Amino acid sequence: MDILESRAELAALPEGKLLINTINAHSYNTAQKDKAFAEALKNGDVLIPDGSSIVMACRKIKAKSQPKERIAGWDLFVYEMEKLNRKGGKCFFMGSSEKVLALIRRRVAVDYPNIQVETYSPPYKSEFNEVDNQAIVQAINQANPDLLWIGMTAPKQEKWIYAHWDELNIHCHVGTIGAVFDFFAGTVKRAPLWWQEHGLEWAFRLLREPKRMWRRYIIGNVCFLWNISKEQ
Repeated sequence: MDILESRAELAALPEGKLLINTINAHSYNTAQKDKAFAEALKNGDVLIPDGSSIVMACRKIKAKSQPKERIAGWDLFVYEMEKLNRKGGKCFFMGSSEKVLALIRRRVAVDYPNIQVETYSPPYKSEFNEVDNQAIVQAINQANPDLLWIGMTAPKQEKWIYAHWDELNIHCHVGTIGAVFDFFAGTVKRAPLWWQEHGLEWAFRLLREPKRMWRRYIIGNVCFLWNISKEQ
C-alpha cells in the first residue's frame, strides 16, 4: 500500500485492477478500534490523504510517505472521470439511494457525455447477508466497468470491497469515495474553495450539521491528536 504524496501522482497510477482508498482523521481513529477496517486500508493498493490533518501528521511522525498536499476524494473522482471521458467507457456507481444515483446519472450525462453509467443501490442495512453480497458482485461483474466507485460511507465501503475483492472479475480502478456521491449529486453542499484550500472543510461541515458532526469533529479531532502522539 502506497500513500500518494501529491495530485500529480494520480497520473502515474498503473492501469488495471487497483483499489484506491482515502484516509482522514475520522477514518484513522476508526481504524484504531476496527481491526477489519485497518486491514482493509493497509492492504489496498493506494491510500490518498483526504485530510490536512493526515498530511501534517505524516510530517510530524516522519512517516515513510510524506504527502505534500491533501488529495480529496473529490480530486480523485474528477481526475478519473475526466480521464475516462477523454477515451470513452463505462462507469459503475455502487452505493447510496436510488434518488442520489438518479441525480448522478443525470449529471454525468451532462458533465461527462462519453461515459456510460450503470448504478446499483444496495439494501439499506448495517450488514449485508450473503444473498445481498452476491447480488452486488454479480451486478458489478456483469457490467464489467472501466471505472468503479463505491459509496457506502466508511468503514463499511472499505471493508466490503476488500472482503469481496477476489470475487470481482474486473480490470479497472476502484475508489471508495462515500461523500462524493452526495457532493456530485448535489444533495450535500461541499465547502467553498477558500475553506478547502485552508484545511477547513471539516469546520464547514460542522457548522452546517452541528448535531450530526460535533462528535466526529470536536471529540474526534482530540482523539486523533492523542492517537498520533502515540505514534511518535
